[in-house]
Amino acid sequence: MRLSSHITRLPRAHQPELGHETLSLLPALDGDLPALIAGTAGSSPYLKSLIEAEANWLPEALDDIEAACSAERRALSETGPGDLKTNLRRAKRRLALIAALADLAGAWSLEQVTGLLSDFAGEACDLAVRSEIAALIRRGKLPGLSEEDAETAGGLCVLAMGKMGAGELNYSSDIDLICLFDETRFEADDFYTVRQGMVRATRNMCAMLSDRTADGYVFRTDLRLRPDPAVTPVCIAMEAAERYYESVGRTWERAAYIKARPAAGDIAAGARFLDTLKPFIWRRHLDFAAIQDAHDMRLRIRESKGLGRDIQVPGHDMKLGRGGIREIEFFTQTRQLIAGGRDPELRSRGTVAGLAALSAKGWIPVEASVKLTEHYRAHREVEHRIQMVHDAQTHQMPKGVDELERLACLMGVDVAQMQAAIQARLREVHSLTEDFFAPDAAPPGMAENGEVSFDTSITQRWNTYPALRSQRAQEIFQRLRPELMSRLAGTARPEEALHALDGFLAGLPAGVQVFSLFDANPQLIDLLIDIVGISPALAGYLSRNAQVFDAVIGGDFFSEWPGVAQLAEDLSARLSRENDYESQLDTARRWAKEWHFRIGVHHLRNLITASEAGAQYADLAEAAIQALLPKVEAQFASKHGIPPGRGAVVVGMGSLGARQLNASSDLDLIVIYDPGDQEFSEGKRPLAARTYYARLTQALITALSAPMSEGRLYEVDMRLRPSGNQGPVATSLASFRDYQQSQAWVWEHLALTRARVVAAGSSELSEEFETFRFELLSRGAERAELVKEVQDMRARIAEAKGEAGPWDAKTGAGRMQDIELLAQAGALLPGAPSRDVAGGLQCAVATGLLTEPEAAKLTGNYEMFWSLTAAMRLLSAQTVDPTELGEGAGNFLCRATGYDGLEALRAALEAAYRENAHIIDAAMSSEVSI
Repeated sequence: MRLSSHITRLPRAHQPELGHETLSLLPALDGDLPALIAGTAGSSPYLKSLIEAEANWLPEALDDIEAACSAERRALSETGPGDLKTNLRRAKRRLALIAALADLAGAWSLEQVTGLLSDFAGEACDLAVRSEIAALIRRGKLPGLSEEDAETAGGLCVLAMGKMGAGELNYSSDIDLICLFDETRFEADDFYTVRQGMVRATRNMCAMLSDRTADGYVFRTDLRLRPDPAVTPVCIAMEAAERYYESVGRTWERAAYIKARPAAGDIAAGARFLDTLKPFIWRRHLDFAAIQDAHDMRLRIRESKGLGRDIQVPGHDMKLGRGGIREIEFFTQTRQLIAGGRDPELRSRGTVAGLAALSAKGWIPVEASVKLTEHYRAHREVEHRIQMVHDAQTHQMPKGVDELERLACLMGVDVAQMQAAIQARLREVHSLTEDFFAPDAAPPGMAENGEVSFDTSITQRWNTYPALRSQRAQEIFQRLRPELMSRLAGTARPEEALHALDGFLAGLPAGVQVFSLFDANPQLIDLLIDIVGISPALAGYLSRNAQVFDAVIGGDFFSEWPGVAQLAEDLSARLSRENDYESQLDTARRWAKEWHFRIGVHHLRNLITASEAGAQYADLAEAAIQALLPKVEAQFASKHGIPPGRGAVVVGMGSLGARQLNASSDLDLIVIYDPGDQEFSEGKRPLAARTYYARLTQALITALSAPMSEGRLYEVDMRLRPSGNQGPVATSLASFRDYQQSQAWVWEHLALTRARVVAAGSSELSEEFETFRFELLSRGAERAELVKEVQDMRARIAEAKGEAGPWDAKTGAGRMQDIELLAQAGALLPGAPSRDVAGGLQCAVATGLLTEPEAAKLTGNYEMFWSLTAAMRLLSAQTVDPTELGEGAGNFLCRATGYDGLEALRAALEAAYRENAHIIDAAMSSEVSI
């Protein structure tokens, strides 16, 4: 690119005579190039010296500036060790000059300028460090390495931090480096010798870059971002650095690593190291505590530098002062730290790219992103011109009138125009970022008239809880407390809600992260109060797993239900990332409980109906079994070989088969297998096929129900298998067919109406089971015998269970179980069998067992009973009188069932029980209707 054809702006000469003096050395320039050179040299003593030093080279370079830069970098890469120090300085001089002229002329964007400087810094570091390592290898100072190892610097990696890491290096910036070496490339006995050599190589590299000679310097180097720089050598082992960050790494170090990249030496080793640090940098949960840390850093910088005064342009620090570059960087990096653990697309190194990613994902308003990006670029241009004047490491606006005039000349504007524009930008940046960092501001909606009066014996013990023992947690909680108490006061029974909140706080193992999250997102307080005031079970889970609020903030919590296939795929992917079987089982438990909690909250807040909640709980259980079964089989196969024959299917019975579980349902399962003609498995310890599948089934039951560090996944009930508790836990397909056709009781065929394959090692076996089930049930049952059996079952249940209270909608005459038996009987009569209650009742209508109005009445009442039961199980594992659960819980039950109060609901239930019992009794006892 010929520079003269891309000039869009020109600097003015602050001292025209100096500009003309320099221009006289370049008489062949044409177009606007003379004005560019005169304006630059007449305002910047530093650039004047560079132009004069390169007067013979510059004219040709200006004809194609990109080609000139490439040629210089290519020549540098071919430089021998003896000339490297000199040629690095020449290359820096020429590249800095081209970048400055292209910048001042408006021919290059900010990103092109900083990109060139950053790339060259990486190349310079790489050439210097490889040269030093090669010298040490030749002298035998790095045991075990050969000359070829010099290409990867013998395992020494230079991490570029700060602006160099982000590709944002400015004209007179230090380069912030962290130097590490891969200790795994060396024998343990050689460690101290190697470390000594790596330290020497690092020091020599820095000296090669930063020492001032007659040719100038390349870059000033700063190694103070390494772990604990006061006591550690300038180059440390990667394993030692990893231990440091895992144990004592701080928020500012996490923020620094957002921009880190391997820039020189062993790039691959550096990439591996950064990969190991991802859990340290990017927390799995939303990290709102980072806001306070960033705020504290800002205040410390302001205090130590004396930068807390009002914004006045003369003398203002464009980097660290109010509204400056650091404000935008902190704003961006803090948001990245908050959410980057959940969303890798937010992990951009560059500030502008980070702002764009944050706005695209809804973490900051688009308008704020656009404005901050515009101001960031403008601030960086001002910073560059400040540094162009004398190549000084400063970000401070001049104070004197003469120097302000010089800077305005470099920018091509007058002083008043420059100061007005800079001040407006500083003020707007401060306005856009300060609200985000102002933790002392009251959150929206906070009560202004102080805390509501509550039982002080409860509130006074809060500071003794683990979550509130640190000073920082107490500080954040004190900001939240008035709002929490105000919301509690607005609940139906404030004292009950207070006790529930007390239980939540008591269960929190730590508070800073959770309280910071509430501080930054006051709307979560409403959700918390809803949960603790209504459902102790959900509140208990929340206190132990407050990270689920991450999904609420991130938006995933309220997304569409994914369905079985996507759930199973998600869990399978998570399990595959775990290295051992026990970790897989714990991962499955964590995953399932997160989704279980989500379903419960959606139900609690009326985002889904009881029927939808029932289906989602069933989907969750099915997905868990589908994802776990292959892992259980693989674990078992490692000892006994792969499953013989066509494998096994897991059949869901009862509520799981009907896709209607509640919050505390167990799982009714049976396992059916087909060994084919294989009598034994083929493995290290082969087993007979029957024994193999029996033990495999026990392993699956254990995987689902064993108590582990994350609790149980599900309780499992296998009593619906052939012959009940007396039969084997797994049944071959042939035996299952024979049993169902010749030995099964009527109640077992009734149970089979709800059977459904939920997981299978073989789709063929799954289809064969379903075909057999359908054909068996479609043959129908003898009506009189069926009705008699159902009547006997009803009588046995009534005798065993006794009289249930009005709030138990499941067991008793006219209640859920009674209606389910009738629906299953309807499904057994000739016709197409149906798994759900409504479908079974319609089968009963089709065969004359019920009338259409009777089926409609039973269906409607059953839906009410299920709504009550599903809501009740969300509140308590046992059926209790709702008045014992508090007013909030009672209101939820009424809301879930559509009644105005508990008395009205109770009356409706009792009337429905009587009405249903009358319909079912009539259907069972009338020979005419049968």
